[in-house]
Amino acid sequence: MRNWKFNHIDFSTYPYYPGDDLGITWTPEKTFVKIWAPTAHFIELRLYKDGVTGEPFHKTNLQSVGSGIWSTVLNGDYIGKFYTFRINDGDWLAETPDIYARCVGVNGGRGMIFDPQKTNPENWNNDKGPSFGSFTDAIIYETHVRDFSIAENSGIKNKGKYLGFTEEDTKTKNGFTTGLAHLKELGITHVHLLPVSDYFTVDEEKPLEKYNWGYDPQHFNAPEGSYSTNPYDGTIRIKEFKKLVKALHDNEIGVFIDVVYNHTYFAKESVFNQTVPGYFYRQKPDGSFSNASGCGNEIASERSMVRKYIVDSLKYWAKEYHIDGFRFDLMGIYDLETMKVIREELDKLNPGLFLYGEGWAADQSPMPEHLRAVKNNMLQLPGIAAFNDDFRDALKGNHGLKKSKGFVSGLELREEAVKFGVIAATSHPQIVYDYVETAKRPWAAEPDQCINYVSCHDNYTLWDKLKMSVSHATDEQLRKMVKLAGALILTSQGVPFLHAGIEFCRTKNGDGNSYKSSDLVNQLDWNRKEQYSDVFHYFRKLIQLRKNHPAFRIITADGIRKYINFCTQYKLGVVSYCIQGKEVGDSWEKIIMIFNAQQNPIAIPIPEGNYQTIAKGDEITETGTGEIVSEEVKVVGMSMTILVEL
Repeated sequence: MRNWKFNHIDFSTYPYYPGDDLGITWTPEKTFVKIWAPTAHFIELRLYKDGVTGEPFHKTNLQSVGSGIWSTVLNGDYIGKFYTFRINDGDWLAETPDIYARCVGVNGGRGMIFDPQKTNPENWNNDKGPSFGSFTDAIIYETHVRDFSIAENSGIKNKGKYLGFTEEDTKTKNGFTTGLAHLKELGITHVHLLPVSDYFTVDEEKPLEKYNWGYDPQHFNAPEGSYSTNPYDGTIRIKEFKKLVKALHDNEIGVFIDVVYNHTYFAKESVFNQTVPGYFYRQKPDGSFSNASGCGNEIASERSMVRKYIVDSLKYWAKEYHIDGFRFDLMGIYDLETMKVIREELDKLNPGLFLYGEGWAADQSPMPEHLRAVKNNMLQLPGIAAFNDDFRDALKGNHGLKKSKGFVSGLELREEAVKFGVIAATSHPQIVYDYVETAKRPWAAEPDQCINYVSCHDNYTLWDKLKMSVSHATDEQLRKMVKLAGALILTSQGVPFLHAGIEFCRTKNGDGNSYKSSDLVNQLDWNRKEQYSDVFHYFRKLIQLRKNHPAFRIITADGIRKYINFCTQYKLGVVSYCIQGKEVGDSWEKIIMIFNAQQNPIAIPIPEGNYQTIAKGDEITETGTGEIVSEEVKVVGMSMTILVEL
């Protein structure tokens, strides 16, 4: 029986291969096969006529050519044929596609030989995403391919599919825009998709029988088949995902994808372990798999061929699918050097690719924390951003505790932590960091390293969290809290991130971990857009405000320190500050921002001068509401007020 403990192996002695030709490469005359398997004694390639059934019609052995590389060449045109490998390293391992498989059949059981050019939509060569001067110009909207369109009321024909994003002018029964039309109306700049690479737990032959977010990776370089209209032909999912990307790009919306290189769904049975046992995973001192992912294993990103694999994969998605950026699940598992190399290598392709991730792990890792890409080490990772969970919990309370409250739900003494979010987790002389309970020092060197958010796919939706923590609140009060949270996220420095449906008070009926719950729990209920249309329109106006005014997206930490001043007297349950707009290229010379989380109105003394009211209560009017104030301003309960000096 195979020993799955590896403390007797020095993986650093395994050879490195620098080439960019690993995997299966098709041409009309020949198909080139090359895989890295330094512990193999024999490797057999098997060819099949389909992706599920039948015996192989051809078998051939690969040849060892040095540096751990095994290769062969298939003469003739093998397009559309399926393949697997069997590796013997003293014992026969399981039959799998190669680790670089870019096209797979149903449920990823077999790889598929294909011509990438034939998967390109019309005019694909001219496709490109939107370009921005700074990452702080981005407004990110996180959604799941299936959630986005699966609801009966979505008005979308290709429900739960990649193609659902390509349909234009879709509406609810009562005429409210949905899908792509909704994204355009809302005004976000980038869609962040939960994992779209091939994952295990949804049966692609019966996709509606189970649901999953997709954090259970099987093949990292092939798209998931349950979102395609035909999971049997691996080229269909590729073409349809490219159509999704192109549809968003055609409407000036960028595409970020969630990547999950930190772990695999299977450990022993994974394609990695069935190719080079043990190498791709970190181990505990006893040689067993370590588990910083909380999912049974963690990738050893520091090993040379693992690092190369991750970089190769990211470059492939960026080049082949025109992806605009990547969100790294549990980025705190990755070693710092790998993240630096990723940034450097992707910069060679496109310096405008945005990289961000979760600056934490889910459990203990054998790699010391000071060597990993955790939030407290972000100063070492210029050009890479992390999620500001300090701001998240300051606004709504602890993410996992139902009754925990935050600033917008009425908990006082959270003002300093909210201010920490306002200045994008950078260093500012007016922040008393000892009062920021979750972060005792700034962790972002520049504002583009800070992703500000109040909710995401994980944990409770904002609406559900507020409803549970303020159980006596009326529907109207809950709406005000959602608007106040949105106002803080969308006017603060850094990069704003919105969980899909927050703009119409999305609910999952109190489900705090819906990764495998039903569509009824996870779907976007588009009828809520009509029910909470006031909230939607408030978010839409906030997004337009942010786009129109560079004062809300200052590009340097030095600019934040110089031109943002907490200029009014301190009050419990209130955060207020001034921005010298003209100094950062804004048409507004001086701006006063006031956020009142108290239920009752308050009066706040303001700096000398006469001020036009831009925002008050539910109203946001960039040309001014007509109300002029000086000396003191009355701020409505649970709301944002914006004043601009005349």
